Amino acid sequence: NIQQFLSAYSDGAMDEVTGAQLIAESLKAQKVDYMFGIVGVPVIEVAMAAQAAGIKFVGMRNEQAACYAASAIGYLTGRPGACLVVSGPGLIHALGGMANANVNCWPVVVIGGSSDRNQETAGAFQEFPQVEACRLYSKFSARPSSLEAIPTVIEKAVRTSIYGRPGACYVDIAGDMVNAKVDRSRVREVSCCPPPPVSVADHEAVTEAVSVLKAAKSPLVIVGKGAAYGRAEAALREFVEMSGLPFLPTPMGKGVLPDDHPNCVAAARSRSAPLSSLLIALLQADVVLLLGARLNWILHFGLPPRFNPNVKVIQVDLCAEEMGNNVKPAVSLLGDVNAIVNQLLKCVQKDGWRYPSNTEWWSALKEKIVSNAKASKALALEVRVPMNYYMVFHHISQLLPQDCIIVSEGANTMDIGRTMLNNYLPRHRLDAGTFGTMGVGLGFAIAAAALEKSANSGRRVVCVEGDSAFGFSGMEVETMCRYQLPVVIIVVNNNGIYSGMDPKTWKEMSQMGDLTAIAPPVSLLPEARYDLIMTAFGGQGYLVRTVQELRDALQRSLSDWDRPSLLNVLIDPSSDRKQQEFPWLTRSNL
Repeated sequence: NIQQFLSAYSDGAMDEVTGAQLIAESLKAQKVDYMFGIVGVPVIEVAMAAQAAGIKFVGMRNEQAACYAASAIGYLTGRPGACLVVSGPGLIHALGGMANANVNCWPVVVIGGSSDRNQETAGAFQEFPQVEACRLYSKFSARPSSLEAIPTVIEKAVRTSIYGRPGACYVDIAGDMVNAKVDRSRVREVSCCPPPPVSVADHEAVTEAVSVLKAAKSPLVIVGKGAAYGRAEAALREFVEMSGLPFLPTPMGKGVLPDDHPNCVAAARSRSAPLSSLLIALLQADVVLLLGARLNWILHFGLPPRFNPNVKVIQVDLCAEEMGNNVKPAVSLLGDVNAIVNQLLKCVQKDGWRYPSNTEWWSALKEKIVSNAKASKALALEVRVPMNYYMVFHHISQLLPQDCIIVSEGANTMDIGRTMLNNYLPRHRLDAGTFGTMGVGLGFAIAAAALEKSANSGRRVVCVEGDSAFGFSGMEVETMCRYQLPVVIIVVNNNGIYSGMDPKTWKEMSQMGDLTAIAPPVSLLPEARYDLIMTAFGGQGYLVRTVQELRDALQRSLSDWDRPSLLNVLIDPSSDRKQQEFPWLTRSNL
């Protein structure tokens, strides 16, 4: 049946076209090149038609991971990936990915099969109010009224996903529309929507912003993932180097400018602890140029005690509604971040202004960077078994190629990894993001690896996971093996959520009674063999206990382009972050 379908499709002589073909052709016409999902009734033919139309289809093991992958494609390429799901529970599983995409401002288009139209309200198989449900998690949610309307609705979904603040869009396809046919002559051809129009800030506002920067004693540029999505790296590098301003990247703003750039002050993170989430740069800055970042929980809402109470914020954002959230900006620059950075650059170039490198502010930042480096090195160079987090990340950082894409999630694993694993290129770090979503890692890694393999770039995708985070979508290692994706997974395994137990203590506890009544809720099975999961599917698994085993396994994994690997790195269950003076977000003392 598949061969007959593809043969008929490739003939190009069909006067009639099915709903499935219209969906696939419409997506391809809108330059949607990747589709992730799980097939079943009624969308199997949609996936087949997508492949026939030249769209790469990646079959996943869970709809949530599929939606994470499709949204990551949107972030990495600027054009949405498609997520294909079945009706009812399949669509509901994808809602988490849609919510994450919407909060992260990443474009994705979800295509969901649904009940036949003549069975609505009758209790049809997996009947669910899908269009209505998706409105809470997306920018646009609709069902084409007819086969002829499919191209128009698909175009609007793609356009809406990338115009303005990017986000998720949903298109519902009734089951009876998938194989229904219509004469091609009745279907209006819809052209590809162009890239989003570029808007620039008001010239007077730009001039005012530069004046505020010139008057600052301790200015700071904060680079958010919006600057990465907006491809602002070239203009931003020229602006920073010409103006002499220090900059601080947010977690996914890392790499827009290299972490080892002389103006990067990410290492100046605390007043007393090298890996504290309080940034001395934030606390003492009197003017902040906020580029594509939001003053939400990640940046402590822009408020004291993390920020100077009198800080002046120059806010650059493409969403007018974002201006003034939590802190009233001194200057609002509304528009495309890359265009606005170019405007700022021209102003600086015009009068030759440069922030002096010999100020007290620069001296304080550089002093803190040096002291933090010494303290971090002392933690990282401990020699013991089991290892701690800092030892693991120190040796990983020494071996990772500078062009690798780092995917990271977990609690301590992600937080410490942000400070110790550098990025040198834009859009080369993917993590839990604005929504703080655990379980995104393997979906993100699959998307990034599919892009790199298609481009034959030779770049590796390194996915650094806590053992708890890995468990959310661990079965996706089969997807990686099936498609031979170049992913190296490093599971930093401390036997629990935040912290776990050593095997001896766990055994003693298990003999005391019912574990459901006495085992700490944060505990996981000690020394679980996650490496064997990868081996079972044909990938390469490594059990790692020592520094030498870690280095050997990682070097072998990075050199193997043809199959994925998983390093199960066992660390001290009591290993933790260095005590923080101001935790990033403190809700619990567990």
